[in-house]
Amino acid sequence: MVGVETSLRPYFRFFTSIFVVYTTTSFFSTALVHRLSSSAADNTDSSKLSVWAISAALSLAEMEFGDDSSKLSVWDKRAALAEFGDDAATATSSSRNLSAEFFPNNDSPVPFRNLSHSSSNNSFSSHNSSQLLEYNHLISEDEVIIAEARRTNKSPTSITSYVRAGARPNLHHDPSRVVAAIVTCGGLCPGLNNVVREITRSLKINYGAKTVYGVVGGFMGFHVNSKRSKPPIILTPTTVENIHHTGGTILGSARGNFDMNEVINFIKHYSVNQLYIIGGDGTHRAAAVIAEQCIASNLNVAVAGIPKTIDNDVGIIDRSFGFDSAVEEAVAAIRAAKTEAQSQNAVGVVKVMGRSSGFIATHASFASSDVDYVAVPEVPIVLRGGKGMLPHLLRRVHKKGFAVVVLAEGAGEELLGKSAEVDKGGNRKLPAIGDFIKGEIESYFKEESDEGVDVPVKFIDPSYMVRSVCANSSDSFLCMQLGQNAVHGAMAGFTAFTVGLVNNRMVFLPMTELVRKSPRTMNPRGRTWERIVQLTLQPNTVPEKGDS
Repeated sequence: MVGVETSLRPYFRFFTSIFVVYTTTSFFSTALVHRLSSSAADNTDSSKLSVWAISAALSLAEMEFGDDSSKLSVWDKRAALAEFGDDAATATSSSRNLSAEFFPNNDSPVPFRNLSHSSSNNSFSSHNSSQLLEYNHLISEDEVIIAEARRTNKSPTSITSYVRAGARPNLHHDPSRVVAAIVTCGGLCPGLNNVVREITRSLKINYGAKTVYGVVGGFMGFHVNSKRSKPPIILTPTTVENIHHTGGTILGSARGNFDMNEVINFIKHYSVNQLYIIGGDGTHRAAAVIAEQCIASNLNVAVAGIPKTIDNDVGIIDRSFGFDSAVEEAVAAIRAAKTEAQSQNAVGVVKVMGRSSGFIATHASFASSDVDYVAVPEVPIVLRGGKGMLPHLLRRVHKKGFAVVVLAEGAGEELLGKSAEVDKGGNRKLPAIGDFIKGEIESYFKEESDEGVDVPVKFIDPSYMVRSVCANSSDSFLCMQLGQNAVHGAMAGFTAFTVGLVNNRMVFLPMTELVRKSPRTMNPRGRTWERIVQLTLQPNTVPEKGDS
């Protein structure tokens, strides 16, 4: 492995790892993850505040690193190679030996293995200092996870990888001085309480953190002097012991109300040095800005994100927490619709969440195997004609006496148009696709019936029931992994990062990259949709390639 270290600002430092595979002339470019310097940990000199990067940004994946430092112009030439001169090659060193360069002898990082001997002030009385957890495996700085496991001879020569998550040998923050804050933003999602619980327990039990605050009501909770906001609550292992058995979030959640000045004032007022933000891609946009502002303000604050979306539409990661629970609950609604339809020779219509993607609709349909038509945002709805939804449903009713339809809430905008109205979170309001389809089915069946008989349409909208349930076993385990690894990253000094599963391994991801690749959508020409067509026997209305 070749490491190239460059000083891009007087107090910013980046470490670039490039894994060269000579047999394929490919290289791995690992995603940029900011990391705080240890010199800021004791607030000895704010000018020494630095940002670490384990490796190159994804935006640099195709950049060739040679002897010409001018190729670092992608960083807007914010600084020359101040420490190493014009020849980047002179900066070559092994990542395993970087700690001696990053830390002067009088400013060494906190060794993880010695935590149990130095955290005697642990406020959780039932876990004294000798009981703090020691890990069997600590992650080295060169451990990465390859982003794309599948390769063909047509694949690009550059391969992206991500920094593996987990406990590190050295800590940036002294646990006895850690003051953390946790906030949940956006809509509800199964598993929010689980994540809050795991972050709290990891901070207090695994590391012996000083204080953990719960910010109440989303970003509004940062408004210290507002009459609309509530003061933060103190979180301990005792207060969060059983919260994972209930849905929602004990901290409350809301969309909007983001104000950078209020967030910074809150951080200063409560002396916060670790901030955990749980939310979707919109919340992560705000979190990335907060991290940058903390750096610009010389605040020694680690900002960690935990991606949250019930729709499973956050980019890069394998899946988001709450998705499996939402699918499980949606299946219950589909079975109820089938029971109603089957008993009354009717059509059951179920609307599930899925603003820009049809993952819940498709996966719930797979799990139930009782669906005759699935409508998702990625595939246009055709009502009539040879590929029409309505003739297909009529055929299904004639054959078996009933039919079941599953709609994603974002489907059908090609029929109803896109709304210009947005909510507080900036999300475009969606048309009432459920009511529209229900009316179209009723009208069509009446037209086609010889006797003009009305066919009952049973419409079920379990949206808020789906997102308000507690996490199932699969999501509970995922939440545990996310919460614990977010704490590991923040304690090690990473900032502007989020955690997630990539190829079934926990990794640290740059917030900006996660936002750039979100929201993701289902591939209408992929295997998922192919399986839906096979399951439901519905006409495939995906446009031919080249069609507008």
